[in-house]
Parts: sequence; C-alpha cells; structure tokens
Amino acid sequence: MKKSFPPRDKAPNKARSGFRFKDGGGRDQNREDSPKAPFRGAKRRPFNDSEGERKDRPARRFEEKSSRDQTRDRRGSGTEKNPFQSAKRHPLRSHQPSHGGFRKDERPKRTFENKRPLQPETKPAPQQELQPARGLYIWGVHAVREAWCNPARKCFRLLMTEAVAENFAPALEKANASGLARPDVKIVTRDRIDALLPEDTVHQGLLLDAAPLPEPNIHELLLPENAPDLIVVLDQVTDPHNVGAILRSAAAFGAGAVIVTERNAPQTTGVMAKVASGAVEYAQLIPVTNLARTLEALGEAGYWRVGLAEEGEAALADQRFETGKTVLVLGAEGTGLRRLTREKCDALAKLPTQPPIGSLNVSNAAAIALYEVRRQRAKPQR
Repeated sequence: MKKSFPPRDKAPNKARSGFRFKDGGGRDQNREDSPKAPFRGAKRRPFNDSEGERKDRPARRFEEKSSRDQTRDRRGSGTEKNPFQSAKRHPLRSHQPSHGGFRKDERPKRTFENKRPLQPETKPAPQQELQPARGLYIWGVHAVREAWCNPARKCFRLLMTEAVAENFAPALEKANASGLARPDVKIVTRDRIDALLPEDTVHQGLLLDAAPLPEPNIHELLLPENAPDLIVVLDQVTDPHNVGAILRSAAAFGAGAVIVTERNAPQTTGVMAKVASGAVEYAQLIPVTNLARTLEALGEAGYWRVGLAEEGEAALADQRFETGKTVLVLGAEGTGLRRLTREKCDALAKLPTQPPIGSLNVSNAAAIALYEVRRQRAKPQR
C-alpha cells in the first residue's frame, strides 16, 4: 500500500529549520534576512594604484577578433601556409601523412653494418692468491718455516715476497730433501698478502695456507709410550697471545703438551702460531671438556700436580722436581685457579714476587715455573 504524506505548507516566506524555501532561480525569497557577503556593496578595486579605470588600455571587442579558418588543414597539406607549423620540415616527411609520416619508399631502413656488436661481460679470473683459505693461515718467518718442514702438517699454498725468498730457501731445500709433498711457491707483492690478513698484521712477507694439526686425545697422551715427563695445564686462559707464549716456553723447556679447556679458551689461530714462533709444531695443544676429571686422570697416571697461586704456602723452588712426572697448573690472570681445580692439585706453590707488583703475567709465570723444573732436573742427583 502506497504511503501518503501530509501536504507541504507552501507559504513563500515561512522559515524552516536548517534551510529556506527557494523558487525557480535558486535564490532565497527572504533576501533581507540573509546575511550579506563581505564583498557586497564594496567598491571595485582599480587595475593599478591610480584612481579610476585604465584609460590607455583599449577595450577588447570580440566581434573584431579574427577567427581561425577551421577548414584549413593543420598539418599544412592545404595551399595556405599554416602558422602553427614549423617552416623547416624533415626531408623525408610526406605532405600527405601516410605510414607514420614517411613515404613507403623513403622510410629509413635499419642497418647493422656500422652497429657496434655487444661485447660479452667478462670478469677477470680470480687469482689463486686471493682465494679464501682452505685451512689455517700461518704467517711469520719462524711459524711458516716450522710448519713447512713439519711432516704432520699438510700445506695448500705458500705466498712470499721477493725480499724473503732468498732467506727462506734453506727451508724449501730441507722440505724437498725430506720428501715432503709441498705446493709450488708463489712470489707476490706485499699488498696481496695484506689483503688476505687483518689490518696491521706483521706477516714478514710470508703466508702459508695449511691444514690444522690433528688434536690428540688425552687418553692417547697418557699412554706409557706417549706420556711426557712435563705437562702444563691452563685453567681458562683466554688470551691467544698468552697461550702462544706458553706454547713457546713449553717447547723450549721440553714440556710435551699444554692442556686447555674447550670452553673459555682460544683455538689455534694464526695469531697464536705467530706468537708461538713455530712451537705449535712441537708442543701439543689438547682441549678437554672437564678439567677437574683430567687432573684426576693425571694423578692416577703418576703425575705430581703443582698449582701456582699467590696463597701457596711454599715457594716454587722448595718443591721437589728432580724425578718423576710433573704437571704445572696455572690459572687466568685476576681470577687465578678455580676452587675445584685448586682442590685437585697435590700442592700449591707461589713465586717469590715482591710489592708493589705482586703477580706476573700468566705466560711469564709459566716460563719461570718451567725453568725451575728443568733447573732442578739438570742438577746431578746425589
């Protein structure tokens, strides 16, 4: 059913909320009530600062305006000159635009005789000396020389400068006389070696890419035919420079192995090999999981375990090292030996240091302890 609405009140001047009634022109019937715009009644501004209208500008009459002939071809194909077209034309342009503005017989043909052929993108072949290391980078004269002459070391590349080639010739001859399989030596510039190593590395013009040495097991070390008479144990010594210096002292004083923890201990790197000056080829670096159990195994194997600590009751020189197998246990600087490591030692000894310097670097302390052991064993037994 169609819904009906009441008739509207068509009173012309009746105000309603929100809007006013409008008639045909769309203007308000009640113009007196509507607010006046701010521009209504305002005087029109002149064209310039002078009063009144400009007298020097003539009024434009539209009936005098020249109309353009719309029948004329805009492209200039007609007889009359088109003012909108440039006077200079392309020599191949046709007056009758066909085939894209060119005549069929005058269309330019694309030729490839003079066209430059595309060159394939070629990259320089990677040089062998700039390839990444296959194993471990070892640098320095002493470290490279000992690794090159070590039968247990597998070598991949050897880079050297011309300045050190003459001094390194005896090591090359020694390896050849021993029948070692070694790659060809490459003579390069110092910049090539610098590009492969960290900044400010003192490589002395030698760089060897070699495989790491096999790490022996602690159980293999304690076999009767392999057990050395002197071993160094490091308790969480993290600095590779210290470990490298201790390896050098251990090899110099006849220690057969240096035992470190797998955690909180550095791996064998080029920095350690450089500091050790070739000692990594002779003193074995053995990582272990549990240091306390390792000390127990060493004690069962007949080793006398001596720990270096400032709280030691006796001096290191008072210990008896003339005979038997000995283990020297050293801790990290600052923290020293841990409690469980200290409890596994048979004795605690100290170095006779004096104030104001009460302790030494761990590498220096290891060198002094190793010297003391060898000094006592070098004395004739009574």
